[in-house]
Amino acid sequence: MKPPTKLTKLTARIDDRTPAHRDRAIDGLRALALLAVPTGHWLLGGFTLDTGGGLHNASPLATFGALAPAGWILQTLGIFFLVGGYSSYLSYQRRKGSAREWITGRLTRLGRPVLGVTAVWALLLPTLHYGLGVPTATLHTASTLVVQPLWFVGVYAVITALTPYCVRASQRLGFRSAAPLLGSVAVVDFLRYGPYADAMPSWVSLLNMLPGWMFAYQLGVSWADRRLGRREAWLLLAGGTALFATLLLAFHYPASIVGVPGASRTNSHPPSLLVLALAAAQSGAAILLRDRLARLLGRPALWAPVVIINLSAMTILCWHQTAMLAAAVPFSRFGEVPGLTTAPDTTGWILARVAWMPLFAGLLVAIVKFARPLETPWVRTGTTRRAAAGVLAAGFAYFALAA
Repeated sequence: MKPPTKLTKLTARIDDRTPAHRDRAIDGLRALALLAVPTGHWLLGGFTLDTGGGLHNASPLATFGALAPAGWILQTLGIFFLVGGYSSYLSYQRRKGSAREWITGRLTRLGRPVLGVTAVWALLLPTLHYGLGVPTATLHTASTLVVQPLWFVGVYAVITALTPYCVRASQRLGFRSAAPLLGSVAVVDFLRYGPYADAMPSWVSLLNMLPGWMFAYQLGVSWADRRLGRREAWLLLAGGTALFATLLLAFHYPASIVGVPGASRTNSHPPSLLVLALAAAQSGAAILLRDRLARLLGRPALWAPVVIINLSAMTILCWHQTAMLAAAVPFSRFGEVPGLTTAPDTTGWILARVAWMPLFAGLLVAIVKFARPLETPWVRTGTTRRAAAGVLAAGFAYFALAA
C-alpha cells in the first residue's frame, strides 16, 4: 500500500476538521456558483485592439448567438442568491446581538474585499499609465471590467440588510413570499417592453434591480425556514422552465441571459423576467439535488476544494477580472494575439480563448494568495489607513464610472 501523499493528507485534514453539522451541500452550491462567474466572464468576454494599442471590450455573443445557452448554464447568480438567503436566515436566527449588529457585521465582511480591490486599482492606474505607458483606453476598459462584478456586491449588501424583513415575510407567507417580487418584475417588464414602452422613462427598468435579485434570496430564506420543500421545488423547476421557454418563444426576449455589446435589450442589467425564470428553475433543481450533492461531498477529495473556494469567495469574485487583465494588458503590446486581443468573431477565437483559460486560472490563484488577507478582519489597520483606502477606492470608482 502506497503511503499517503501531501495532497491526500491535506484533504483528509480538511475533512476531519469540518464540523458534523456543516451543510456541505450549501457550500457546494455556493462554490459552483462562484466558479461559474469567472468561467462565464472569461469565456464570454473578449477584447479588440485599436490602432493606438488600446483594449476595448467585446463579446463573442455578438457574432455567435448559438453560444447563448452557455450563458444559461454559467449565469448562476440565482443559485448564489438562493444560498445567500439560506445561509443568512440561519446566521440571523443564531445571532447573539441585535439585528443591527448582525447586519453591520455582514456588511463589513462584504465591504472589506471591495475596498481592497478598488484601492489597489487606484494605485495601479497611474503606475500603468505614467510608468509603463499603458493607453488610457486600456485603463478605461480595465476599470469597467473590475467594477463589473462589484455591482453584485452592492445589490447583495442591500438585500442582506433587508434580511429581517425577508424572514418575517417567509414566516407569514412561506414559499409564496417570493411571488410579489416576481410580479413586480413582470409589471416593470410590461412597462418597458409593452405597447407603452415609448412613453416610459429610461429609469423605469431600474425598478427591477432590487426585486429581480431579491427573488432567489427570498426563496433561500423560505428554504431555510422549512417553508419550501421538494414539492415546491418541483413547482419552481417546472414553472421556471415553462416561463423561460414562453418568454423566449412567445414574447421574443433576447436569448442571451447576459448583456451583449450593441444590443438594444438586455436581460441582466437590470434583470428581466427571463432572469427570474432561470433563477426559479435553477433553484428548484438545486433544492432537489441537495441530498445527492451532500453525499458526493462526503468524499474528502471533493470536499477540500469546496472549502478552499468558500474561504476565498469574495476574493475570487472581486479579483477574477484582474487575472484576465494581467494576461491581456502585457500581451496587448505585441499586437493581435489570438483568443486574447483579437476580435471574438471566429471559431478560432473560441478555441484559443479556451486555451488561455488555464493561464487566467493560474493568475487568479496567485492573486488570491496576495489578496486573501483583504477578506479577513483588518485588526492591525488604523483609522488613517482605512480612510486612505476609502479615498483611493472612491477615486477609482469615480474614474470607472466616468469611463
